[in-house]
Amino acid sequence: MTEHTRRRYRSDLRQENAQATRQRIADAARALMLERGYAATTMVDVAQAAGVAVQTLYSSCPGGKPGLAKLVYDVTLAGDGQPIPQAARPQVQAIIAEPDPARKLLLFAEMAVGIYERIGPVHRVLRSAAAAGGGLTDLLVDTERQRRTGSRGPAEHLAEVGELRVGLTVERAADQIYVLTSIELFERFTEICGWSLADCRDWLARALADTLLEPHPRT
Repeated sequence: MTEHTRRRYRSDLRQENAQATRQRIADAARALMLERGYAATTMVDVAQAAGVAVQTLYSSCPGGKPGLAKLVYDVTLAGDGQPIPQAARPQVQAIIAEPDPARKLLLFAEMAVGIYERIGPVHRVLRSAAAAGGGLTDLLVDTERQRRTGSRGPAEHLAEVGELRVGLTVERAADQIYVLTSIELFERFTEICGWSLADCRDWLARALADTLLEPHPRT
């Protein structure tokens, strides 16, 4: 093994260990926040549950407890702590590769509902903490800004493959995707209307197709 290879191996190992530590921290913090609430979850408790030193926790979560909340949100949103861009993840790649536009939007709806299933409980805890003055307002504003920015990706993709409804701009399509996939909308469907996640997926797929795609002529 050359010195260069040894250095690369050590670097990769450190990176893997850091990712594993961040995952343990996120998992422990999420479990405690969902059980106790944000305010009652302390950094010491999270460090103990994750099996790390308190200083390691602060190093992994710049900004203290709000930084911890951001880590929990980001890892839960992605589904894991791997540094893989959203566009490179298998679900997104499957959506891009699907040739049928209606099927493409069904896959997108399935992904969106899966994200809600993961992030919904965490989002409620953080919203409650922000409303109580927990210092999370900036985090929630940033996550909404990122979600709106992210909604542009599928709109641009539909435009690139020539499937976006005639006269509908990418900007307006992105706005509609952003609203139709809002956490609050899913909450009303599931918690007030009693819909299942499958109901939400099927509704969202139809709503997206009706909104974004050129209507097929009736026969």
